[in-house]
Amino acid sequence: MESSSDDHVIPSQDHKTLLKSGALYQYLLETSVYPREPDAMKELRSITANHPLNGIATAADEAQFLSMLLKVMNAKKTMEIGVFTGYSLLATALALPDDGKIIAIDVNREFYELGRPVIQNAGVSHKIDFREGEALPILDELMKEEGKKGSFDFIYVDADKKNYINYHSRAVELVRVGGIVAYDNTLWYGSVVALPEETLPSFVMPFRDDVIEFNKSLAADHRVEICHLSISDGLTLCRRLS
Repeated sequence: MESSSDDHVIPSQDHKTLLKSGALYQYLLETSVYPREPDAMKELRSITANHPLNGIATAADEAQFLSMLLKVMNAKKTMEIGVFTGYSLLATALALPDDGKIIAIDVNREFYELGRPVIQNAGVSHKIDFREGEALPILDELMKEEGKKGSFDFIYVDADKKNYINYHSRAVELVRVGGIVAYDNTLWYGSVVALPEETLPSFVMPFRDDVIEFNKSLAADHRVEICHLSISDGLTLCRRLS
């Protein structure tokens, strides 16, 4: 999840879509997402909505998609890089079997603590191994541990965009062959196709080029099969081939 200084205004979750029609997005949410959303996730989404940085949380329709994907994969061992209040983490924990495990990494435990009571009440906190700190050193330590490389079914990355390429170099080795690494925000508020004369929000500009370069690097990475989706703010799935 991206951090933001006070002068960087991040849009709320109400606008976290690339659909041109806000009414169409609300129809999608109210017809197909919210009626099926577990009560615990509704509660955590409500808590997150009151946070000044609520716009960086995973969108409800994206969380629903990831939950189904994990079930289809029969995933049991996952990782999340970038947690914030834990909305997507809760979606993952609910989707995994009772013996499933998630390593959750974030630099800010304070944000995670906002959602942790909800996660505990949902009865899935035993699946989560939260690790506070910068992700790259933690990933490097994991890669040194016996049996960790090639052991994860699924890895979800929603953190600082400048390090997406560095995260990928580790994640593609940590996920098993046939497993999936998912990257959020890969269309970055549509800025990847913005014209030079367009004025972009202040929080978008510092990471626009990083996202563009990252997308190019994925397209050229023959270790993975990719699928770039326009859900939410862009979601790229990478299936490890070898």
